[in-house]
Amino acid sequence: MSIDFDVDGAVATITINRPEARNSLDPEHNTLLAEAYQRFQADDALRCAVLTGVGNSFSAGADLKKLIPVVRETVLDDTAEPWVLGGMTMVAEVGKPMIAAVNGHALAGGLELALACDFRICVPQATFGLAEVRWAIIPGAGGTQRLPRAVPVGVATEMILTGDPIDADAALRHGLVNRIVAPDDLLAETHRVAAVIASRGPVAVRAAKEAIHTGLREGLAAGLLAEQRLLAECMRTEDAAEGPRAFAEKREPVYKGR
Repeated sequence: MSIDFDVDGAVATITINRPEARNSLDPEHNTLLAEAYQRFQADDALRCAVLTGVGNSFSAGADLKKLIPVVRETVLDDTAEPWVLGGMTMVAEVGKPMIAAVNGHALAGGLELALACDFRICVPQATFGLAEVRWAIIPGAGGTQRLPRAVPVGVATEMILTGDPIDADAALRHGLVNRIVAPDDLLAETHRVAAVIASRGPVAVRAAKEAIHTGLREGLAAGLLAEQRLLAECMRTEDAAEGPRAFAEKREPVYKGR
């Protein structure tokens, strides 16, 4: 039982390793996942991360027996800070890119963790659902906000109000996942994409993410203004000069993030 943190070049892999509990998070593992997330965001040498699980489940979210009672106490205390699943789900600012490699069931808070990533790649056996209304509560780790931004609003609303899951094919059809790959290829494919992202100009990658999120959050006009501001910031970097120079010299660029 652990949260594993592995590094390959500029890519970190964070693995929820609690298969005996469907990779649900008890208080200890919730803290460990938050620490792993913060470690990735704080390390300038790491440019992209993959989040995955061990076994047949990506994650079942909060442990109903061990973490949910803590959540109940927190949300009923008007003076407490908002509770956060894995250190990720209440983060609104734009961080470095993360990809969810969904190796199986992503349910309740598990789907909310996947939604907190920038996009998702899954196996054919994966399922996705927010079942909280079955237990007379609602998704409380970003599900009501991120799912309607990831799939059509009507699809998200049906999933949230019924609590019924969808399979991998439906997830692909609705845009919840970018692609479906064989289980044996999941990590290799996800790491391939992560390595491509990590090879791009890191300032530009962060800026592009910020522009996307600004437009989604504040509307088209604000997004267009942010795009121009961020483009100017990128143009002032050393990396922006290195890219064209490397192209002219027929070599791979060496980006330094400045």
